[in-house]
Amino acid sequence: MEEQTVLDRLGEKVSQILQQYHELQGENEVLNNEVAELKEQNEAHATQVEQLEDDIAVKELEIEEIVNKIESILG
Repeated sequence: MEEQTVLDRLGEKVSQILQQYHELQGENEVLNNEVAELKEQNEAHATQVEQLEDDIAVKELEIEEIVNKIESILG
């Protein structure tokens, strides 16, 4: 009779472990999806930053041209 009790307890523990495993699997999947989404957002931001840096470089060239024109006018 006591052996059955030990087997029952062991079965309960295995069931608990399996339940925790499935819960952690689900949580892991959610986190993996979140990481993938954040990576996509990061790539989008990196692209945007790159575009803004290019825009700044163009504006700096335009400013330099304006300064050169002003200097040539002022002699």
